[in-house]
Amino acid sequence: MVDSMNKEQIIKRQKASQIIRKVVVYAFLGIMALIIIFPFYWMLISSVKSLDEYYLSSPTMFPREFHFENFRNAMAYASFGRYMLNTVFVGLVSTVLSLVITIFAAFAFSRLEFVGRDALFSVLLATMMVPGELFTITNYATVSKFGWQNTYTVLIVPFLVSIFYIYLLRQNFKQIPNELYYAAKVDGTSDFKYLWKVMVPLSMPTIISITILKMMGSWNSYIWPRLVANDEAHKLITNGLRTAFTNAETGRTDIPLQMAACVIVSLPLFLVFVFFRKYIMRGVSKSGIKG
Repeated sequence: MVDSMNKEQIIKRQKASQIIRKVVVYAFLGIMALIIIFPFYWMLISSVKSLDEYYLSSPTMFPREFHFENFRNAMAYASFGRYMLNTVFVGLVSTVLSLVITIFAAFAFSRLEFVGRDALFSVLLATMMVPGELFTITNYATVSKFGWQNTYTVLIVPFLVSIFYIYLLRQNFKQIPNELYYAAKVDGTSDFKYLWKVMVPLSMPTIISITILKMMGSWNSYIWPRLVANDEAHKLITNGLRTAFTNAETGRTDIPLQMAACVIVSLPLFLVFVFFRKYIMRGVSKSGIKG
């Protein structure tokens, strides 16, 4: 009788501790979610406020009046359309070229046999330990010597090669059985044909993931474009948003229009994440840790 009562008490204590643990975990996750979501909420409500309401001494957490015309006005304001076209052009070209380089490099490091292959790849992996900011000065000095400032070239070429993307795709390629490659070689299939007919289709989730991540990186790029191509003809949307809605005479920024523009710019990335997040997760998970 006593043993059964002790067991019941132990079970109750275990259940109580599990409930407390879940409450603490979900409370923490809820607080962190609010911290992350609040900036997006503030951007949304600010985008539909009037200028006078935004500059009130006591900020309003919900708009008194909705001004949806801010989105239309933002699109027609200054050089917003030009900045968008520049960003789309740079993003598409850099993504396509980077994808081609990544596929060929990953194929070479996963299937082709040449002297020093593994050592070279290890050296390339070691460069991932170096923060990208450290390359800014050397990259700037290089493009300055080439005379690339204020051109599309300087926005595209310096970041075409990503060791992380090559590593990701290489790991996926190495999971494809070698027997397929040997059988293709026996049939007289060239390496190029085997790559595009076999390896690329089998690795499509990872390739889609790389495409999305590269496009998002190009879309969100800020520091480098501001440093090397800050003229009106080549300015990207991330830099344009900072100055396009500021009155040159008064120095006052129309924040509601600026926030409306931020919503417009963020919408494509949000839709990409919503509709393609499963490809990102599947591509990363399929890469595994082999090799």
